[in-house]
Amino acid sequence: MKMLLGLSEALPSLVEAKYKTAKASHALVFSSTELAVIRTSAGVPFQLRYCPALARKPEPRKDATPKRKIDPFENPPKELFITDLPTTDPSHLLVLNKFPVIANHFIIATKANKRQTHLLEEDDLAATYACLNAWEEGPGSRQNRLFAFFNSGAHSGASQPHRHLQFLPVNDMHEGEKSSGWDPLINSTLSSVDGASQPADVPPSTLQHPTVPFTHFAYSFPTEISAARIFQAYTDLYKLAEAAIDDFIAANPSQLALHSTIEGDLPISYNLAMTTSGMAILPRRSEGYMLRHEDGTEIGFVELNGTALGGTLMVKCQEEWEALRARPETLDAILEAIGIPRTSQMTRL
Repeated sequence: MKMLLGLSEALPSLVEAKYKTAKASHALVFSSTELAVIRTSAGVPFQLRYCPALARKPEPRKDATPKRKIDPFENPPKELFITDLPTTDPSHLLVLNKFPVIANHFIIATKANKRQTHLLEEDDLAATYACLNAWEEGPGSRQNRLFAFFNSGAHSGASQPHRHLQFLPVNDMHEGEKSSGWDPLINSTLSSVDGASQPADVPPSTLQHPTVPFTHFAYSFPTEISAARIFQAYTDLYKLAEAAIDDFIAANPSQLALHSTIEGDLPISYNLAMTTSGMAILPRRSEGYMLRHEDGTEIGFVELNGTALGGTLMVKCQEEWEALRARPETLDAILEAIGIPRTSQMTRL
């Protein structure tokens, strides 16, 4: 699928130039992180990032008259705005993340204010896939990879109600020896099949990583794929995620409840991840996990969003950072707590 974006230059160059200018002018606030790679008990590598600057963000003032929450995608500042997409008759826009911890973190948002908690539409996924493709076709394309993720629902780590997906350049996630042995989790999840060998008219295989503690579902894309087929893959994965939540609630009715669907919202929380190789979905039951000392006292609450499908998590406090490096086996408990616990170790469903 080749969507005509109409860009004036290669997407990586466009994003990187805007990022450098915005950072230099302080239009965005980059927060540096310390990085370590920790592993689950089965050896799956996750990036652990420590960002103390996020813990120091000031709390919003409590005004007598509450103000309408600003929509950062309704009319983004020109310093952060990258481009409309496509440039002719646009349905979406690209904008830099104002508070990145990874360089060149950018976002695709709908031009109209559509809800984050509704089902994604075909043009959302087509535009996202087109950006993933365009990134790999840029300068030094053999090294260029982009990771897209989406957060939907109260338990997903979502923070903005205006529909948007986020992009992280994998090169910028890597930090030399500090990230040695790590690659985005979605890559190892999809590696059980060779998407390039799949005939275009055969439905993609449904996959799970063999040892990750949370239930998730993935599809490997064939080399050539249409927007309609990407959307079908997404809706199929969503149905599997919803069924997993329904089964969990049936067995554990006091632990989780479905969301209200009165305004057309979906009944579950979930994360979606996507690359040019495929997509994965993670049904969610909790936004995070409370870390505790061995005596049971609280250390801090660790929140995760769709970057969990990229094999990353972040903490804001030094005590959390030290506890996870000292006891990396806690990662298993975190991953199981945010999603639906695995009932089997099947790789092909």
